Amino acid sequence: MAKKSATRKSATGKPVRSPRREESLSRDRIVEASIALLDDGGEDGLTFRALSERLATGAGAIYWHVPSKGELLTAACDAVVSRTMKAVAAAAAPEATLRDVGLALFDAIDAHPWVGSALMRSPGQLPMVRIIERIGQQVRGLGVHEDAQWAAVGTLLNYILGVGGQNAANGQLARAQQIDRSDFLDSVATAWSELDAGDYPFTRSLADKLRRHDDREDFLAGLDLILSGIKSALPN
Repeated sequence: MAKKSATRKSATGKPVRSPRREESLSRDRIVEASIALLDDGGEDGLTFRALSERLATGAGAIYWHVPSKGELLTAACDAVVSRTMKAVAAAAAPEATLRDVGLALFDAIDAHPWVGSALMRSPGQLPMVRIIERIGQQVRGLGVHEDAQWAAVGTLLNYILGVGGQNAANGQLARAQQIDRSDFLDSVATAWSELDAGDYPFTRSLADKLRRHDDREDFLAGLDLILSGIKSALPN
């Protein structure tokens, strides 16, 4: 009869992982399972108990790899951002790359709505740094003066994450309340069209456009406006 291996402890008294456990439960597996839980239930759905059930392991084994929920959320966010950045190939022109990066992040936040808030809460950590670096390199490639690079990067970053986060929040609300997008837009457009023409001429004029607008196209149009403004300020 084979003997059971004794539980080893480190100098701090914590259990030392056996080779078998290390092979069966990796940090990458934990992160991928966390992403799935976050996609299904948002941040409230990510608990060590739910993660333990999903991975069929004990919470202690997970804590060994990732010591807190905050670090786990950042790691999950970084995995999504890293994949998103790697998927965007460098275009011939920095402006085209910025459009591709912006749209890729817009789509990633739409697919993983929790990413937007996770990024905002960890501005100094790797997920945000990856985005800033990618945008910053392209802004520098446009020829923006060093003194204006901070403002240019900040404006692009705030627009991409702000609009992307709001779009994702709108989608979540619609799904939670089982609201059909077309029906919702039609009802709002109808209300706008019935506004007093003397008090709200502009809003009333947008009613038909609201019914048929596309969120991604609107996002790109706004991004192009910002890029046009950055380019117009470049030295001749």
